[in-house]
Formats: sequence, C-alpha cells, structure tokens
Amino acid sequence: MDVERYDRTRPAYPPELVALLIAAAPGREILDVGAGTGIEARQFQAAGRHVLGVEPDPRMAGFARRSGIDVEVAKFEDWEPQGRRFDLLVSGQAWHWVDPLAGAAKAAEVLRPGGVFAAFWHVPEPPDEVADALADAYRRLVPDAPIDLKNVPKQSADPYGPLIVKVADCLREAGGFGEPERSRHDWERVYTRDEWLDQLPTFGSLTWVEAAVRREILAEVGAAIDTMGGRFTARYATVAITAVRV
Repeated sequence: MDVERYDRTRPAYPPELVALLIAAAPGREILDVGAGTGIEARQFQAAGRHVLGVEPDPRMAGFARRSGIDVEVAKFEDWEPQGRRFDLLVSGQAWHWVDPLAGAAKAAEVLRPGGVFAAFWHVPEPPDEVADALADAYRRLVPDAPIDLKNVPKQSADPYGPLIVKVADCLREAGGFGEPERSRHDWERVYTRDEWLDQLPTFGSLTWVEAAVRREILAEVGAAIDTMGGRFTARYATVAITAVRV
C-alpha cells in the first residue's frame, strides 16, 4: 500500500457529518478506530477535538503521526485502553476490518455514558462511462480476478446495507448502547483525469494486480475520461451507523 497516495487521493468526510457527531458527543475526547493515514482524525482535530488513533498498519500509523495525530499501533480488539474513556468513537472506512461483536463490546468499554459510536463508509459512483471502462478492462486483463467489477452494486443497491445491519445487531448483542441509527449524506466531487487515475490504485481490486497490467487498466480508464473532456463529476454517499452509550 502506497500510504502517501492513499492519503493524497482518498476523500475526506462530509463536514455536516463531522459537525453532527461533534454536536452529539458529550465531550472533546475522540477515539479513531482504524485511523489509517489520519484523514478523518485531522478533520476532527481541526474542529478543536483531541483525537487518539488506533491503527494496525505501522506504515499508515507512521504517516498519521507525521501529520500530527497521536496513534497507537494495534488491532482494536487487542488494544489496551489502560482505563482511558472517550466521548466519541469514530471509524471511517475501517469498521469492516473489526470483529463486529468483539469490537462492539470494546466500544462499550471505552465510551463514557452518553458517548457516541459512529462507523461510516463512502460509496462512490462515477459516471457509467468511467465505471464501465474500468470493469471492461479489469475483466479482460485480469480474467482470474476474485471479483467481477460489472457486478459491484451501485448506491441504489445499498452496498453497505448488510454490513450495517450486522454492525447494528452486534451493538445490540454486546449491550450498553441505545438503538442504533442509520444516516446518509449525499455529495459530489469533480475529478480530473489525473486525480481519478491517482486514486484508483488504492482500491482493493487493483492493489494486488501486477504493475504492468494495472498501467494498462489505468490507460483505458484515462482514455474514457478523455472522451468526457478530461474531467467528470462523481456522486458520493457517505453512510453511517451511530449508537449512544447508555
């Protein structure tokens, strides 16, 4: 994983979501689970909150530290809070890596009464011309791929729906939380050809592909973007599940 590319290209989270979570939390102490390179941590820190990250990948943790975030290297399930308690637990694009039941129990342990659990994910949807170019090239050039990008569901299919249901069920089973709530924040971003091609290699479908093949795939996607004038608007939905520690 090229952590610098990941941090440079992956989008931040909607300001209204950040503001809502800050308003809901009873205090200023935030725990960021799966902090990665610190993308969401820096957003909350910029709002005047103190953020502690927990991140299992030492490379990502190192990048986040260099950007000014306190990070401890560990899997959340194994992490030792040492009696520390938090007002808000956030997990951006990461909770699917956490054991949902063990993670829910640990979240209940580290949140103060009234504290808020919040896990959220981006669902990007570029125009069909861009998505189809990637899927067609991927299918042809990576015939043994474990996934078929033509079958990846779009926003209308609620791709994180089953995961969010599972997270909610585990929060209920672990106990200590009020009824989980879902929310969705829709937004858009304009990408140039170079910006989109810079981000694509950070997606899981391409991280393991041989470099020469990846370059061919990117070239075909780039050609499709060129036919659109060299830029396009991507639609995003950021979906979240939250629950209050009782």
